[in-house]
Amino acid sequence: MKKIRGAARPYVPLVLLGVACSAAEAVFELLIPMVMSDIVDIGIASGDAGYIAREGLKMVGMAVISLLFGMGGAAASSIVGMGFGANLRQSVYERIQEYSFANIEKFSAASLVTRLTSDINALQITLMMSMRIAVRSPVMLVSAIAFSIRISASLSSVFLVSLPILAAVVATIMVKASPMFRALQEQTDALNLTVQENLAGIRVVKSFVQEGRESEKFAERNRALKGTSLRAFGMVVINMPVMMLIIYSTLIAVMWFGGHMVNAGTLGSGDLMVYYTYITQIMISLMMFSMMFMMFTRAIACAKRVAEALDEQPTITDENADASARVADGSVEFDNVSFRYHDGDSAWVLRNINLRIPSGATVGILGGTGSGKTSLVSLIPRLYECQEGAVRVGGRPVEDYTMEHLRSAVSMVLQNNTLFSGTIRENLRWGNPDASDEELWDACRAACADEFLKNMPGGLDADLGQGGVNVSGGQKQRLCIARALLAKPKILILDDSTSAVDMATDAKIRAAFRTGFPGMTKLIIAQRVASVMDADSIIVMDNGAIADAGTHSELLERCEIYRDVCNSQQEGAMSNG
Repeated sequence: MKKIRGAARPYVPLVLLGVACSAAEAVFELLIPMVMSDIVDIGIASGDAGYIAREGLKMVGMAVISLLFGMGGAAASSIVGMGFGANLRQSVYERIQEYSFANIEKFSAASLVTRLTSDINALQITLMMSMRIAVRSPVMLVSAIAFSIRISASLSSVFLVSLPILAAVVATIMVKASPMFRALQEQTDALNLTVQENLAGIRVVKSFVQEGRESEKFAERNRALKGTSLRAFGMVVINMPVMMLIIYSTLIAVMWFGGHMVNAGTLGSGDLMVYYTYITQIMISLMMFSMMFMMFTRAIACAKRVAEALDEQPTITDENADASARVADGSVEFDNVSFRYHDGDSAWVLRNINLRIPSGATVGILGGTGSGKTSLVSLIPRLYECQEGAVRVGGRPVEDYTMEHLRSAVSMVLQNNTLFSGTIRENLRWGNPDASDEELWDACRAACADEFLKNMPGGLDADLGQGGVNVSGGQKQRLCIARALLAKPKILILDDSTSAVDMATDAKIRAAFRTGFPGMTKLIIAQRVASVMDADSIIVMDNGAIADAGTHSELLERCEIYRDVCNSQQEGAMSNG
């Protein structure tokens, strides 16, 4: 919660100004009925027109002053609320950028989006309303009660009955509504997840004609959100009629007892009129205050969720890193490495991996689905960390480098190729923001992306659309490889990154790697033997362990797994032929 409060710290002076303006506005509003009482009991009773005019002008002046304070309070609360929201969103977003893959998987992307938007918006609105209502209502309440007692202490005993009832109602609703608002935000997470998955996979949905199934899934979660919302806000809605019942009952009691006091001559008509006004303001203040409590109930639930995101400790940090350490070369070592995604998992994803890869080597990695290929290479740039053993890059443990320097030296093209909204040039420059057009085209030629870029309207300035929807899967892969090459890394990791390109293009890319980047270590995960058969070494993975390693010819002789893969692919090629 301290970090959430920190987002409002730069606006403390404005908060104090807004609070002062709201309090002053309430006080001047309360002074107006006192002047009106004097006009009735003195000016009208005596027929003094001059007195009525003077006091009337005084009322107008007070109203204007109250208006100005109100405008100042509204302006201050708006600036503070918007600034607080912006700062908090920035803090949460920057924290998310520090997360490892394990941290993000813990929350889910949809939940993080909800926390960044819906939850923070609720906190922002609550802060803005607090500066106005949460200040104005107590000041109005206390001041009106004081003025009411000053007019008639005996008539004020009506409060002794109504105030405890109001307090009990508000407390009961808060206790019951709090867990409902937490559930409401979680249902919002679930709905956002459905929308996110559907839009991201819209092509798959349409290709399998699953629009109806997805619509039903959305409808189910939408109904769940609706039901939770009705239960949560239903508790809040109950507050209003109960409050109004108490308010009107109090007003009736005041009119009843006050009327008898006027008839008895113990209370003036003007005083009763003013007293009635103050009672109305007291009741309205209580009602507004109770509504603020309802907002606070939801805000507390949202604040806890935002605090969870801010307090989450990244599982991978630069805490033990040497800021001056730089990757000297592209050598990679795995020293008895074992890894699992979560410490509580019983099964190891990788077991007792021992591997030495010299700088500048080209290494192929083959294995069945779930054999640990991607997990193995993900340990090199510290996307994950091993629980046992050590991973070394350039002769030093990966923990010795800051993530910025390590990942600048290791470019990785993941299985899920991701391009961002914008032009091809903007996406390629993720690899090197200062790359010239010549460097961009050189990287595209090495990745065989120049072949289709030359025919695209706009070339490098062609718009990719959201997520690269304007290019095919194979074209997207080639652009991602070009982007990785522009970083001029010591180590290049291709995780099945040519699966969508044809064999001829794949061969061209491999030829470009052999001749164009002699000092770069290249690790190539592939499903096709042809993609790695000319590598310096091929690693065969099986069930989280290295089954064998060697050249293509060596593995054909001694590795049954490799031989079976080669034979199955040759038979497949012959049958297709």
